[in-house]
Amino acid sequence: MYEIETDLVSREEKMNMYCTRKVTDGVIWVGGYDRRLALFENLFPIPRGVAYNSYLILDEETALVDTVDSSISRQFFENVQHALNGRPLDYLIVNHMEPDHCANIDELLLRYPDMKVVGNAKTFNIIKQFYGLDLEGRMVTVKEGDQLKLGSRTLSFYFAPMVHWPEVMVTYEENEKILFSADAFGSFGAMNGNLFNDEVDFDGDWLEDARRYYGNIVGKYGPQVQAALKKLSGLDIQMICPLHGPVWRSDLGYLLEKYDLWSRYEPEERSVAILYASMYGNTENAANRLANDLAEAGVKKIAVHDVSSTHVSILIGEVFRCSHLVLAAPTYNNGIYPAMLNFLHDMKALNLQNRTFGLIENGSWGPVAGKQMKEFLEGMKDMRVLEPIVTVKSALNEESLGRLGSLKEALVESLAR
Repeated sequence: MYEIETDLVSREEKMNMYCTRKVTDGVIWVGGYDRRLALFENLFPIPRGVAYNSYLILDEETALVDTVDSSISRQFFENVQHALNGRPLDYLIVNHMEPDHCANIDELLLRYPDMKVVGNAKTFNIIKQFYGLDLEGRMVTVKEGDQLKLGSRTLSFYFAPMVHWPEVMVTYEENEKILFSADAFGSFGAMNGNLFNDEVDFDGDWLEDARRYYGNIVGKYGPQVQAALKKLSGLDIQMICPLHGPVWRSDLGYLLEKYDLWSRYEPEERSVAILYASMYGNTENAANRLANDLAEAGVKKIAVHDVSSTHVSILIGEVFRCSHLVLAAPTYNNGIYPAMLNFLHDMKALNLQNRTFGLIENGSWGPVAGKQMKEFLEGMKDMRVLEPIVTVKSALNEESLGRLGSLKEALVESLAR
């Protein structure tokens, strides 16, 4: 008889495929990574992949906090099985019903027939919509502030509606002062073994992805994030466990400050992002000349992006970072160049506000892009447009260079306020 190697290995062998990390003595990370996925939500590029975090709490009773995306289900079940080490799973806490966190609810119900699902009324409505599950006798419906004792550990539940779905809640573990924060405080990117924020260079390797994640996933809901921050401010939080990205066990004030700024639509930095559209290079030339002039005037951390070739999620990240933005676009079909117009609509859809703009238009005849961009921005909240609006007729000349210099001076003066 020949031995044939297949993926259908024994239960004992499968146990060796686990990949978990201890978060604390009573909490084990049982999530996983997807480095194959190209677009998060089939929309946002994630060249570094994404982490799907799930946490198992071990006490007299056991509780699993959220599940993972179906793409890593196999790894997830290996992890849970290993971490339980033969114990039953008593509770599944569902903080968030987006499918990248709830795709394994039905399988867990089959594998652990005594497990109860903990959620709020909206949670169970969405479970029924996605999966049509009959959870009669297996539901624990919680309200704001309700508690669940597992033994020495007590879980408290706080609702965070529209951060960024209506059913979202967060779970606070009182003994070790851990906040399981659902999608809040998350980031794009798969970890490389280093699970905790103090094991990575967050500013260098993670901040851009965290900002881009917030701006594009949660950014529209600034008032709701502010309400959640205010609600949670009375808790003694020593660790934050989000559903994506690093676990925060130190320097929590840094992270909370970022979320406070972003959710109030306050810029992180007083700097300039120049976002341009250019058909034949002449508008791009104006953008580059302005960037050089601003740099010579002492402005640091300038960003320059082509809106036609840069994914809009990156542009939105820059809007959340910078206090000042310059939009440069040609007139096209008697309107705003389509790529720039699309970007303006994205900003408006995400409720972006409280920024200062410079505008550059180009047109060989009848330029109107500057006027129309200004009108669009005036329809948004707290958007200020500096004078002059620079008009380039086909290519830069002495007149338009002079106006570009005036715009540079206006930007420098505004940055200094």
